[in-house]
Amino acid sequence: MYGYGGDSGGMTGWIAMAVLMVLFWGGVVTVIVILLRRPHSGQGTPGMRPSHDDAERILHERFARGEIEETEYLARRAALRRPE
Repeated sequence: MYGYGGDSGGMTGWIAMAVLMVLFWGGVVTVIVILLRRPHSGQGTPGMRPSHDDAERILHERFARGEIEETEYLARRAALRRPE
């Protein structure tokens, strides 16, 4: 009587449609939040990057500033590059 299919869905159809709409918009919001929280290139939390690169960079900076001698620099760099 009402609509195209008569009374084929009734209240169940409305409830299903409301649940699907909530799931859809919840999914959209979740995807947006995940994309916004993901580290961009050049950024990141310290725990996400390997500390090996940072350690070698710091060692190189200390050598460049003259805080350590060449022999100590070479020995520490070799120790960092040794496979674990």
